[in-house]
Amino acid sequence: METARTRAIISMQSRPKLKHHARLQYDPVRDAWALLSPERIFWPNEVSLDILRLCDGTRNVEEMIASLADQYGADEADIADDVTAFLQEWSDNMLVTL
Repeated sequence: METARTRAIISMQSRPKLKHHARLQYDPVRDAWALLSPERIFWPNEVSLDILRLCDGTRNVEEMIASLADQYGADEADIADDVTAFLQEWSDNMLVTL
């Protein structure tokens, strides 16, 4: 009997963190950060990397958005949809847990 995976839905109170099998690592040859996961490697851009660095399980999404808005000098309302969509996609790909 197969059990279907239940999709986790992000909320402003979610506290995202990287899954135990995923880790950020700097690659000095490429001079870039990579997210390593079994049999997969991702090369996040600067903004994605800033979001992933905040995924430590201590901050909720609302706090992450506030931090990023402050860092980039942006309005929280302007970036909230992009940040939550990014986190939802990475959760769906089983790289971030909510």
